[in-house]
Amino acid sequence: MRFLVTGTAGFIGFHLARRLLSEGHSVVGFDGMTPYYDVNLKHRRHEILAAMPGFAAVEAMLEDASALRMAADKANPDVIVHLAAQAGVRYSLEQPHSYASSNLTGMLNMLEVCRAVQPKHFLFASTSSVYGMSDKPEFAETDPTDRPVSLYAASKKGGEVMAHSYAHLFGIPTTVCRFFTVYGPYGRPDMSLYKFVRAIVNDRPIDVFGRGEHERDFTYVGDLAEAVRRLVDCIPQVGKPALGVTDTLSAVAPYREVNIAGGRTVGLMRYIETIEEILGKKAILNLLPIQQGDVLRTAGSPALLHALTGYSPATDIEVGLRQFIDWYLADVQAAAKQ
Repeated sequence: MRFLVTGTAGFIGFHLARRLLSEGHSVVGFDGMTPYYDVNLKHRRHEILAAMPGFAAVEAMLEDASALRMAADKANPDVIVHLAAQAGVRYSLEQPHSYASSNLTGMLNMLEVCRAVQPKHFLFASTSSVYGMSDKPEFAETDPTDRPVSLYAASKKGGEVMAHSYAHLFGIPTTVCRFFTVYGPYGRPDMSLYKFVRAIVNDRPIDVFGRGEHERDFTYVGDLAEAVRRLVDCIPQVGKPALGVTDTLSAVAPYREVNIAGGRTVGLMRYIETIEEILGKKAILNLLPIQQGDVLRTAGSPALLHALTGYSPATDIEVGLRQFIDWYLADVQAAAKQ
């Protein structure tokens, strides 16, 4: 198959593109190489992809509608996977306009591309943050998502609603993938895992927000790539819901939302303790109040994902953390010493 994947120089997009290329598919990757974090890591990811047959890169911003359309023409895609976005809950307090620009204007440009090229399937990356401060033991896709507590979450919810309207108006088969705390090798330097490992290795304190009371449904990036790959083949059709589970399939559009989560939570302090055990070093903890826009707990039901694909993320947190730490020590630390 032919794929257009946005965000291929990013963490998740890199892993998904590498998975697709390893299966022999062609991938045109689209990425703006923004300086939100170290662009050297982004270029490194693209270099790895460029060494694989079937990959071509287009470097431009989502706000550049003509560049996005040219990338689509180059890909002639059967499937479009839209992962590129301005990420980060906390950064949305500092640079709110970048979220409107990338996640709303950029999303509109992406939907206009879908309208023009009519892919067989459009998959869009959303987030568990859309569930807000829910106190349910497990978040289901049918739960209310109209009370976000960060601009980041609001912008992704806006993208979901926009995608539904285009699915209805123009018959674009659309799956919204709600990601839950993705981690793993080649992860972003702004994410907690990268920050914690870097600080512990260098004997610096780590900021622990919420005084360590957070719980997260962690998803190993390899599991996420597997789930998205399987969802590619699960094309929504009006009137054909998944069997044996409550489906989010729209009554008026070929559109659904799907959690990509394992349904298991890990407390933040246990997470830190596991990192300590793997590194063989204790962390210096700086306990702080919860940050604005953050939520204390996420836990996603994998029932719909499993019903559609026969799969749900299952990598143990210790295994996944060890994979990240092995990469960090071999790649990041080695580069720093050069």
